[in-house]
Amino acid sequence: MPDAVVIGAGPNGLVAANLLADAGWSVEVLEEQPEPGGAVRSDRGVHPDFVSDVCSSFYPLAAASPVLAGLELYREGLRWSHAPRVVAHPLTDGRCAVLERRADATAAGLDSFAPGDGAAWQDLYDVWDRLRPDILDLLFTPFPPVLPSLRLAARLGAGDGLRLARTLLLPVRRLGEEEFEAEAGRLLLAGNALHADLAPEAAGSGGYGWLLSMLGQSDGFPVPVGGAGMLTEALVRRLEHRRGALRCGERAVEVVVRAGRAVAVRTAAGESVPARRAVLADVSVPALYGELVDERHLPSRLLRDLHRFQWDFATCKVDWALDGAVPWTAGEASTAGTVHLADGVDGLTRFAAQLAMGQVPDRPFMLFGQMTTADATRSPAGTESAWAYTHVPHRIKGDAGDDGLTGRWDRREQEAVADRMEQEVERYAPGFRTRIMARRILAPPTLEALDANLSGGAVNGGTTAFHQQLLFRPMPGTGRPETPVEGLYLASAGAHPGGGVHGAPGANAARAALRVLTPARLLVRTRRALARRDRGGRPADPGARER
Repeated sequence: MPDAVVIGAGPNGLVAANLLADAGWSVEVLEEQPEPGGAVRSDRGVHPDFVSDVCSSFYPLAAASPVLAGLELYREGLRWSHAPRVVAHPLTDGRCAVLERRADATAAGLDSFAPGDGAAWQDLYDVWDRLRPDILDLLFTPFPPVLPSLRLAARLGAGDGLRLARTLLLPVRRLGEEEFEAEAGRLLLAGNALHADLAPEAAGSGGYGWLLSMLGQSDGFPVPVGGAGMLTEALVRRLEHRRGALRCGERAVEVVVRAGRAVAVRTAAGESVPARRAVLADVSVPALYGELVDERHLPSRLLRDLHRFQWDFATCKVDWALDGAVPWTAGEASTAGTVHLADGVDGLTRFAAQLAMGQVPDRPFMLFGQMTTADATRSPAGTESAWAYTHVPHRIKGDAGDDGLTGRWDRREQEAVADRMEQEVERYAPGFRTRIMARRILAPPTLEALDANLSGGAVNGGTTAFHQQLLFRPMPGTGRPETPVEGLYLASAGAHPGGGVHGAPGANAARAALRVLTPARLLVRTRRALARRDRGGRPADPGARER
């Protein structure tokens, strides 16, 4: 009987399993798909000579994560690669806002748009550079992050602390207007804010845009050499070296609860996999509380709150095999790993407003990835393995374009969205479509079929808006991996701190499980303490290690 059963072999589930194995626990991981990784996978499904990342691609949060750093995945062969430039936001007139690898280079580029904007960027970065360790601790520590908060407060003082809090709460449109005279700096912040489901006018979008921009400045947007799947392979190898077991093709259908405690996981094949100490669920919040755990084991208030759970935007993604580099009008975009495509901050606002009204945007904002630019192993020399994604409503009420999209996501609708995205790229890179050798379309239902946690193509495990963050994530009064069922822990992006490949939800769940002092463990530690006392040692607190 394993000490712990982990449901789901996405990055959070694999991180949790590794940490439990490090502590000496026997661990069994059950994965529904035929291969591990969740949204961190790669394949050659677009073209046999091209490596394409199936879902996620760039990993600034992974690069900064103390959780992943602590796993020392380089020992398992993981290597990172960077594009010459981090992010580019081309304009239709040929100019380009660029997040360079060095802050002074980014500042110099912004000064070319408006003198003084470079100094404003440097000021924002100096704040980040000074506070980075404390902010990362805040992000990756289980809620409430008491010690990191105290350290940050002591470092800042009351006045500067309030100023930083105000900055983080600002809408990104307002933050950009306060800091920069020209459009370039504003676009870097706003484009990064739109990696989440936050409109430019949403409270907190400024903080998110600043955070991701500064992570890009200090850590880059690196990619695993050889494909996103290399990160998953490193996590799996590490787990196997610690004798953890991974079983793919095993769909969990029930968390078995007895006397208020999770004791096993039942699979679709009818097998009951017992768990001596804990069950950790790297699954979505609605899947855990709406499907895996029978509602009779859950408080009625939680079930009512579950109806208010909000997903982040749905996603459409297109992968391309290109026979040459993307012909950007703005040359700087050709050396950036990530390219944002939108007609200024107003274009981002228009896009977000159409989504809010339930319309498929007619001019989609896109995140465009140039993977061979970031990692030369992804395709033959002189070619480009590329992708882009955009967002669509979960429930489509209308189409702001001319294709009559309804959300059926049949072949016609998928092709229409892909064509619309390619036409948008053409505005910034005339001739782009002539470079396409092959393409693959991943509509919202396809993404969900690849990973059940990506419900409707939602990639962040739930909205990033303030009403579902911190102590409200995933529901009011939670904010921690513990659940109402003893021995059951939420280990997915649905838990604090949320989406992104950084491993924190899995790590928080594993640490919560390890902190629990069961009667048997208490007896063992008490006996050891008494033995030390009998040998003349100082009396020991048998629970000290567990806390």
